[in-house]
Amino acid sequence: MTAKISYADVEVGTELPAQSFPVTRATLVQYAGASGDFNPIHWNEKFAKEVGLPDVIAHGMFTMAEAIRVVTDWTGDPGAVVEYGVRFTKPVVVPNDDKGAVIEVSGKVGAKLEDNKVRVDLTVTSAGQKVLGMSRAVVRLA
Repeated sequence: MTAKISYADVEVGTELPAQSFPVTRATLVQYAGASGDFNPIHWNEKFAKEVGLPDVIAHGMFTMAEAIRVVTDWTGDPGAVVEYGVRFTKPVVVPNDDKGAVIEVSGKVGAKLEDNKVRVDLTVTSAGQKVLGMSRAVVRLA
């Protein structure tokens, strides 16, 4: 696969389509099974509160993976991502109800680089709080 977005068609400030990603306790159990990360802060409310958390929280790597989907959906090619990094700023708290939590992700091109690459800056929030800081990806476009 190659990126479907052309480098020539992108400018600094180009906005990527924003997306919302729902997260429930069931989502966390599925991710735990797939990742092998069975830390009880991600599924046991009593334990999470005993260690000072407000409730069960989503896995940081899960949150990071959901956020990059905005970029991979935009490029049309997950292999276009050549660098990706974040800082974890707040946890995604996932209540035990029918709604769970929502991760909101928006992005825009922050810089055009050499070799058909661009830096995409992501804004990632949940419950009105920034959950990932310095969330940036470098992608190679067509």
